[in-house]
Amino acid sequence: MQDRVKLTVIIPCYNEEAALHYFYDEMQNVMQEMSCAEFELLFVNDGSGDGTLLELKKLAEKDQRVKYISFSRNFGKEAAIYAGLSHSDGDLTAIMDADLQDPPKLLPKMYRAIVEEGYDSVATRRVSRRGEPPIRSFFARMFYRLMNRISKADIVDGARDYRLMSRAFVDALLSMGEYNRFSKGLFGWVGFETKWLEFENVERVAGETKWSFWKLFLYSIDGIVAFSTMPLSLAAFVGVMMCLIAAVAIVFVIVRQIVYGGSAFGWPSMVCITIFLGGIQLLCIGILGSYLAKTYLEVKKRPIYICKETNLERKKEPNDSGSGKTDMERN
Repeated sequence: MQDRVKLTVIIPCYNEEAALHYFYDEMQNVMQEMSCAEFELLFVNDGSGDGTLLELKKLAEKDQRVKYISFSRNFGKEAAIYAGLSHSDGDLTAIMDADLQDPPKLLPKMYRAIVEEGYDSVATRRVSRRGEPPIRSFFARMFYRLMNRISKADIVDGARDYRLMSRAFVDALLSMGEYNRFSKGLFGWVGFETKWLEFENVERVAGETKWSFWKLFLYSIDGIVAFSTMPLSLAAFVGVMMCLIAAVAIVFVIVRQIVYGGSAFGWPSMVCITIFLGGIQLLCIGILGSYLAKTYLEVKKRPIYICKETNLERKKEPNDSGSGKTDMERN
């Protein structure tokens, strides 16, 4: 690498007006410490409804290292990450949240791991979930355990989106232009040599979390569908097993009727069995529907995001991997 490495920091923002100045002040200290790197702070405003964009413009006026992309509406964090990666031209690229739950003070150590130790990526994980509701923490751990069993993606328990990546790593991520993105799975799927840094859970510096239990549940479903076909195999297995059970039950009822007579009556039990089998069928149809819905969204080839406003001077075409998706920028 050259002596002065360009480091682009991507910061997805959704209603982070209250946290932005805290984040910027913290990053100021880190940028002063890392004088060996040329920084670019790329904020992605994901259709915020508060004054996030106004605060970003104020920061950009006083610091030319601050760049921003503002979406036409809320497209989600995955779209914001993809937009940042698409417009990053740094030798190294970092992703972190604006609420300081991803400690900027780890950046120097992450930088040294890539530049001096030769890693392609440095990722972070929380070793504790202090401050989170116990039920939410339990289901989060179960999700990571399940994903590692049913998929080939290497997803570490407690992993954050906060990581520092080499140019090759970023290009590999951009080569996958899929619409339904699950970054935690993509990070593990592309491979490369990754070093993990652990840290204690940090509370938000300001504002409230945008991730409710229901949103996290839907996000976990997206991850399972995106990186595993095990639910389809499970649905087929359950269908075969229920057919076998039904066949055995029919033979049993016929034999019992022949031997004892009058034993085939009992409509309440038959109704219960019918409802149970109907539920199994609907479950399997629902699993198939989830995969079909993702396929439907992919083949429509809609843009992953639409940029309404930006102060970026360069115009970078997104990486075309055959998905047919394009970024739309309207300044």
